[in-house]
Amino acid sequence: MGKSGYPVELFPPGKHRCAARSGLFQFSINITIIGGGPAGLRAAEVAAAGGAAVTLFEANPTIGRKFLIAGRGGLNLTHAEPCEPFASRYTGPEQPDDLWASLLAEFDAAALRVWAADLGVETFAAASGRVYPRELKAAPLLRRWVQRLRAAGVKFAVRHRWMGLRPGARWQVDFQVEDGIRTVEADAVILALGGGSWPQTGSDGAWISGLEKLGVAIAPLRPANCGWELAWPAAVLAQAEGWPLKNITARAGETTAAGELLVTRYGLEGGAIYQLGPALRAMPEPELVIDFKPAHTIEQLVKKLGNCPRHFLAEARSRWRLGDAALAILDNLPGHGPFTSAESLAARVKGCGLKLTGPRPLAEAISSAGGVRWRELDSSLMLRRLPGIFVAGEMIDWEAPTGGYLIQGCFATGTRAASRALAWRRPLREI
Repeated sequence: MGKSGYPVELFPPGKHRCAARSGLFQFSINITIIGGGPAGLRAAEVAAAGGAAVTLFEANPTIGRKFLIAGRGGLNLTHAEPCEPFASRYTGPEQPDDLWASLLAEFDAAALRVWAADLGVETFAAASGRVYPRELKAAPLLRRWVQRLRAAGVKFAVRHRWMGLRPGARWQVDFQVEDGIRTVEADAVILALGGGSWPQTGSDGAWISGLEKLGVAIAPLRPANCGWELAWPAAVLAQAEGWPLKNITARAGETTAAGELLVTRYGLEGGAIYQLGPALRAMPEPELVIDFKPAHTIEQLVKKLGNCPRHFLAEARSRWRLGDAALAILDNLPGHGPFTSAESLAARVKGCGLKLTGPRPLAEAISSAGGVRWRELDSSLMLRRLPGIFVAGEMIDWEAPTGGYLIQGCFATGTRAASRALAWRRPLREI
């Protein structure tokens, strides 16, 4: 019986006949997947294809809410860069060497594009290398994906909030439902509950206490791929709020990123600062150094100003093609001006230091760092202290920049967790 007196439900085990060197085997395993984001959906797909009886539980009334929100910008599915640099985009403390090369070898960007094509969704790589569906919409892809999962026998149980796990002959999994607690049993469980960003989608980190009670070490969730705050002078905001800083490079310590930034009322947003999140978080006093003209040296900039004796900023607008936001920062940030020579202005343009006060709140971040520590997982993404419990997606302590790496990471970890969960229960008998 479940905690509330409701009967424990055991879903009928799946049966799968597969060829092996020693003959045909019958598999009998039911797999519970918790979380209806891309990691959970991919895990369900792999598990069902392997012959398991699969039920996916989701706390929300619908599946894939975060997937749909991510798709508002066109749904950046993956990236077209080669495998070696691709794998290097994934970072995290205690991360095993070559882990991501191994994960991506099982399901990489090319495999994801083939997967989308099998759903009837054509993809294309933009000039940036980012890969999008041709329709630039998430909803059609998600709808076809769920239809395919249902056709494969995957059952969906929505409005089920995970409450905890209990060991037994089989794992007992508790869910909060409308009228109490529902308990189900499973041979293997795949947790794909997300990190802590965009909590309105269900990715709220509420799972942490449940795993900590079972002795699993969790790194605190922190904002990743997020804006950073700084105290702009009023004059900067009056002239530059909402304006971009284009074609710049930004540096945090020894780490440099190229791209764009956006001046906001609270600080800076944009791909360049998102990439520098790990380096900025590691600094006791985070500072961002911007190079507004990375294609030119100080000497080249000075030469472009020619014999200009004064009004250096005004001349730099046209001769260096400095944008309005850059000019507002250079002209109004304390300690930056007035500039008395072309050399002093060029030096500041090549290295404009900005003191940051901290990242924006976790709820606003595109993704999160922290989660289940790598030392808690084996190479199968199974929890060492909880045999039969696997983890996938943003629950694990990894992070990656925007650009398709986040969704690809969820697909790759979902693939690994499900394939290894299928192997968790050995073939029951030879036929």
